[in-house]
Amino acid sequence: MASQAQKASVPQMKFVAPPSYANAEEERAHKLQRLALAFRVFAKLGFDEGVAGHLTLRDPIDTDCFWVNPFGVPFAHMTVSDLLKVDHQGNIVGGGRPDLQLYNRAAFAIHSRIHMARPDVHAACHSHSIHGKAFSTLGRNISIITQDTCALYKNCNLYPNFGGIVLDDEEGDNIARHLGDGKALILQNHGILTCGETIEEATGWFIGLERACQAELLARAAGEPILISDEEAEFTKKTTGTAQGVWFWAQPYFTVMDRESKGEYKE
Repeated sequence: MASQAQKASVPQMKFVAPPSYANAEEERAHKLQRLALAFRVFAKLGFDEGVAGHLTLRDPIDTDCFWVNPFGVPFAHMTVSDLLKVDHQGNIVGGGRPDLQLYNRAAFAIHSRIHMARPDVHAACHSHSIHGKAFSTLGRNISIITQDTCALYKNCNLYPNFGGIVLDDEEGDNIARHLGDGKALILQNHGILTCGETIEEATGWFIGLERACQAELLARAAGEPILISDEEAEFTKKTTGTAQGVWFWAQPYFTVMDRESKGEYKE
């Protein structure tokens, strides 16, 4: 085990920085494309399930509004033209196709309260992914047992309650409160939720948490996992658990879907 002095002298990993924009309109256009592409990433990884699941993006111009998927559109087919702009009162104020002006009420109940409670959160992801859903039934937080899960050290919280399908603001407030200032939340008997400064970061956290749930389920089925110490977890998190680091970590997934879709998501 390296000493603190030795760790301090280790060169820091460098990442490509997120893009900058000439104006807010350019920023909105690019971020909506990335949101549409994120749905296709979720579909590619098998995180979609029927009509369940929702990803949101705070509008960079009208910051009291967010963009969300219309109810019932397959994640694998999502395009920019499908996305709905919703205000914090639940009104659809822009976007979408004329025959698809409908969103999942649970998306509003959860995401509106998170966006209101956390001005730093510009994107949030929730779906009923199989390993996150299975792990959530244990009513416990993840254990830091692999290098990858170190990114989630003190970044993931637990909501130890199931209040049925989330349709009211009070339950949304409960979820936002248990998320706290974290990046990820395990919803007992429900699934997982993540957030970030960008949709790429939020997607990266979701993939990481889903894989952490899968790894721990496998490990505990085989025996008792060895925990990583707080010191080593904290040291690793400083490299792998930053907003820029997770944004960069998620880029290959977006690149693959961009090429496979041949730009269709931009429509």
